[in-house]
Amino acid sequence: MYIKAESCPCFTVRSRPYTMLRKSVTESFGAAISSLNAAHLTDGVIRRSKRMMLDTLGVGLLGTRTPVFNVAFQHSKRFQARENSSVWGRPGSFLPPYYAAFVNGVAVHSMDFDDTWHPATHPSGAMLPALLALAESLPSKLSGLELLLAFNVGLEVQGRLLRFSKEAHNIPKRFHPPTVVGVMGSAAATAKLLGLSPAKSVAALAIACSFAGAPMANAATQTKPLHLGNAGRWGLEASQLALLGLEGNKQILDLESGFRIFYQDYIPHHLAEVSPTAHYRWVLEDQDIAFKRFPAHLGMHWVADAATKVRAKILANEPNADLNQIKRVTLRVPSSRYIDCPLPATEHQARHSFQFNCCSALLDGEVTVDSFSSKLMDRKALRELLPKVHLENPQDNQASFDKMYCEIMVEMNEGETYTARCNTFYGHWRNPLSQEHLVRKFKANASTVLTTDAVDGIVQIIDSLETIPDCSVLGSYMQFHKHIHREEACYSASA
Repeated sequence: MYIKAESCPCFTVRSRPYTMLRKSVTESFGAAISSLNAAHLTDGVIRRSKRMMLDTLGVGLLGTRTPVFNVAFQHSKRFQARENSSVWGRPGSFLPPYYAAFVNGVAVHSMDFDDTWHPATHPSGAMLPALLALAESLPSKLSGLELLLAFNVGLEVQGRLLRFSKEAHNIPKRFHPPTVVGVMGSAAATAKLLGLSPAKSVAALAIACSFAGAPMANAATQTKPLHLGNAGRWGLEASQLALLGLEGNKQILDLESGFRIFYQDYIPHHLAEVSPTAHYRWVLEDQDIAFKRFPAHLGMHWVADAATKVRAKILANEPNADLNQIKRVTLRVPSSRYIDCPLPATEHQARHSFQFNCCSALLDGEVTVDSFSSKLMDRKALRELLPKVHLENPQDNQASFDKMYCEIMVEMNEGETYTARCNTFYGHWRNPLSQEHLVRKFKANASTVLTTDAVDGIVQIIDSLETIPDCSVLGSYMQFHKHIHREEACYSASA
């Protein structure tokens, strides 16, 4: 846009006014995407982003066992192309890069087990599948350092866009954030991997914005995992279209009719100029990531921790207590309709149910992957306990993953009352998982699909990713299925 010189503090004009050209917010993003280089990556950013990648690959592998992944995979097998990329957990299966990004992204979010950022979104699943699919399809090898850089560029775009809105800091009500900022991050990340110019990076963002947005009404359904698959796929397609010369609105991040339609209080700011050698302050340096210990909506982790604490108090006071004798459970949580599901009928509803996760933790002392199996969901003790859970929404309990808490009060039939509270669960960005526990989570997830050698190999690759000359080797390891004979798996992965 143009700014009059007399309104700019850098100029003093006494005779005649004139104008100077200033970059729009959108142009500043395009310039940053193109200009950021590996020298800007700090040790802290590399360490945090590698943790995100490892966790994403693990939950993605576990997700290849879900019905929603199988539906997406069967659909995508209809399409063919000359360039093909690996399907995770399916030896010898390859798809066009767009569809590999799609089905692998669906796998990542199929159990709501993937990482969560603040302001709220699932950042990694929207980008990593697309980046790995693209890296496998390009004629030249891309290094692990190039992958790390592109991943962090996409992460930076997501983080900056989210910070332009106060609404985005809260538990979402209208749009699922990965479909809004995730597709923009995927476009930026793949644009970086393709080496697009500032102008074409702007075009990629503009194109991606027309692919963005999905309503929260599809939360707690099989459609929600498609949001992550589409974010990666459409972001990749946007950057490929921009590479071929397709253009969009060059002020897509500035205009009220552009990206602003997703957040009513959106006020964009220019990104800082990127110097080739000067330090760049990444959002990831200031805001860590939450990693989930069990596959459910992030809000469920406060509930599970509080319920586990109160169970321990009950059993400490009465070791042989019969938990079927609970009279009433009161949960004090933020108000959020789509995670208030009193009697969940499906595993996806259960993953978004304060009540279900509270009862599972009370009965079992923890919530795990198996908690959402039909066997445990349909057991009599849980079904009898669910109607006894009542929700309260205190005014001071804000619907924000950074500020919320969960307080639980359990009343027994004999009259005893027990309470507990969780302000920050283990795995939250304020209380992050240790590296030991993160690796343990990855191995538990990945080993359901891959051989032990492949699981250990992925851990080693991610650990030294910045030194790996060809990042597409990850795609090969992701196909070493444990139920396929080793030699056959090796052949399939390299076919």
